[in-house]
Amino acid sequence: MPRILVVDDEPLISMLVEDWLTELGCEGVGPVRSAEDGLELANDRLDGAILDVNLAHGTCYSLANALQARGVPLAFATGDGNLDEGQGFKDALILRKPFDFEDVKSVLAKMLS
Repeated sequence: MPRILVVDDEPLISMLVEDWLTELGCEGVGPVRSAEDGLELANDRLDGAILDVNLAHGTCYSLANALQARGVPLAFATGDGNLDEGQGFKDALILRKPFDFEDVKSVLAKMLS
């Protein structure tokens, strides 16, 4: 069963994504609300990650870099559709908010392929 880290500072969104991941045959890891908390789980066996770009106390880029260094595929969830180009994630998978089950299913398939 693929293990997917979920990072979002909105509890309802995290719970919804976790439910969808379960429905898609994955195990949600977390959810966590900050990049720092995500870094604590980054050493676990992860098959992917869905990271909210803008968190209450900063962004997810430090976590994204750590996951990328470990070879963990990831997707960014964002409401404004933009990533900081200086962070080096030009061709990243994007999950545009508001998203639905089919969006998550599609991004997950790309992430795990």
